[in-house]
Amino acid sequence: MINTTILSWVTYVYFTAFVLYFMRMVRGTDIWGRMASITAVVGLIAHSAGLIMRWSESYTMGIGHAPLTNFYESLIFFAWTIVLLSLIFEWRIKHKGLGVFVLPLAFLAMAFASLSPNINSRIQPLIPALQSNWLTSHVMTCFMGYAAFAIAFGLACMHFAKNFTRSVTDSQSTFLRFLPSHEGIDELIYHSVALGFVFLSLGIITGSVWAHYAWGSYWSWDPKETWSLITWLIYAAMLHSRLVRGWRGTRMAFMAIIGFAAVLFTYLGVNYLPGLHSYLQS
Repeated sequence: MINTTILSWVTYVYFTAFVLYFMRMVRGTDIWGRMASITAVVGLIAHSAGLIMRWSESYTMGIGHAPLTNFYESLIFFAWTIVLLSLIFEWRIKHKGLGVFVLPLAFLAMAFASLSPNINSRIQPLIPALQSNWLTSHVMTCFMGYAAFAIAFGLACMHFAKNFTRSVTDSQSTFLRFLPSHEGIDELIYHSVALGFVFLSLGIITGSVWAHYAWGSYWSWDPKETWSLITWLIYAAMLHSRLVRGWRGTRMAFMAIIGFAAVLFTYLGVNYLPGLHSYLQS
């Protein structure tokens, strides 16, 4: 399928964009940053085209549905949301350092989807439980939340990289000069977590409605539901700690990493446990 070929090539485009972002940080030359942004945008456009073609092809096959219904498609969409939000943040803050820490996540998701022999990339008909318009809204809101948390994770890594670089090199090193201030990183972590929290909340709500439609119950303590709630509580505690207790800096960065670990377990780990969401192993 041509859409699969396009999406496979996008994997390498994102890796190239990461390398260019890294060269911008190391060499301190603006041309590398412009090339990195252009490459990432080209990758996102090709990525979007691949998703649209896959969606169209499903209708041609008579089983039309959004490309969000199996493990391969979820990985591809996760990478798409990460790159989209990364470029939006880059445009808003006028800073290109984020790509060094976030693009590898999109690249790894795409590489895993495209290169793993255990992942089926074929377009498949939907099982009855997935034949609902709530599917698209549930998956899209959840993954937009996951992507925002991925941005927060990248920013947390940036925070610790700034600390480490400062401790072993001259404070005026090129790498440090092209990272935001600790205060700036902290604000960005807060905003990305707040955005992700809103989307995850919407994802849990739409998922509950979908669960009632599909299985007759709004909540069944399925492993993925349980870990979605745990993840939601972690980020709720993170926002509470900042707004009420005034946490900043390293504490918030550390919590962003813990939260993203919970996201990954919610998304990947529980797929191998028996439950209503076990279809994602396909």
